[in-house]
Amino acid sequence: MFKGLKIYGNDDLLLKLKDKKPFFSCVIATTATSTIPNISGAGASAEMTEYTPAGDMELIMYGKLLCCDIPIGTASEGDFAPTPAMITKAALELTNVPFLAINAGCKVNPNTPYIHLNDISGGNISTGKAVENPGEIFKKAKIIGKELSKTSDYLVIGESVPGGTTTTLGVLTALGYDADFKVSGSSPNNRHDLKNKIVNEGIKNAKIDINGDVDAFEAIAAVGDPMMPAIAGLIFGSDVPIILAGGTQMTSVLAIVKAISDKNDDYNIDFENIAIATTKYVAEDNSANIFNITQQISEKIAIYSVNPEFEKSKEKGLNNYLRGFVKEGAGAGGAMLMAMILGYSIDEIRLKIEEYL
Repeated sequence: MFKGLKIYGNDDLLLKLKDKKPFFSCVIATTATSTIPNISGAGASAEMTEYTPAGDMELIMYGKLLCCDIPIGTASEGDFAPTPAMITKAALELTNVPFLAINAGCKVNPNTPYIHLNDISGGNISTGKAVENPGEIFKKAKIIGKELSKTSDYLVIGESVPGGTTTTLGVLTALGYDADFKVSGSSPNNRHDLKNKIVNEGIKNAKIDINGDVDAFEAIAAVGDPMMPAIAGLIFGSDVPIILAGGTQMTSVLAIVKAISDKNDDYNIDFENIAIATTKYVAEDNSANIFNITQQISEKIAIYSVNPEFEKSKEKGLNNYLRGFVKEGAGAGGAMLMAMILGYSIDEIRLKIEEYL
């Protein structure tokens, strides 16, 4: 259909979106989990991960950092790759699609306009006490989803949550899914051993029976992050199709959506109107398996994988994406897909990305 795009599952939703008007939003949050050494590469150091979501929004809106003066991106083994927020910015600049930041709970708030859902950032999931008020976040986000869907034909929703693949593993495990060694990571060395250790500690401390009937909000409260109930609320509030712009973190959102839908007749969901749009670097990540996870949730979920062909770039930071750095974030995959649907080629998108580096 488009050069640089692979479709896993059916393309029915993609065909529906042609010539339609999108709205792009990015849900941000932080957790104490991301400050655990070696758990996240989404920052120059473990401590700096708390600045990443705020910095991502500032880069997208202003093209510069205001919350800190250290470049935002993934650092590993003395090398660096720029934040995928620059990919999202390029796609939004090309398309002139409206953008909105949604703050679900950050330790460091962005110096930008945003919709405020929650004051409290997430805890360390190893304690079994991760999110204080997931139900309230969900209810507020549901209202926002309803309002946003009045302005557009479909919503593209990204996320920026450092350490989010660990919280994803936590919620998927708590809800009974087999996610071990299947979630992705932002650095070349995907620390499944560390993620599993932290998740197991959290589930034990929260006294969750993973073989029992675990409530979605109970799972989030114990081992999730504030982004999850926020995007779940946006989905249930929306009256238009949804493109989830992210990697394996979006599978936890879909698992939550399914758990809520299964237990409440007022929250029915049609997975044929929801798809994940991600990058090639997640879809072809040998250390993870986004497809297996989504298949466990619903066979109707399509995944769209965008290849930005960074091997053609002269920018070393973009070349590092091919080495396992970053992979996805801040809605990058979905932003590129959105631009492609609106008529821009992957070469035009890549050249625009390079302008901001």
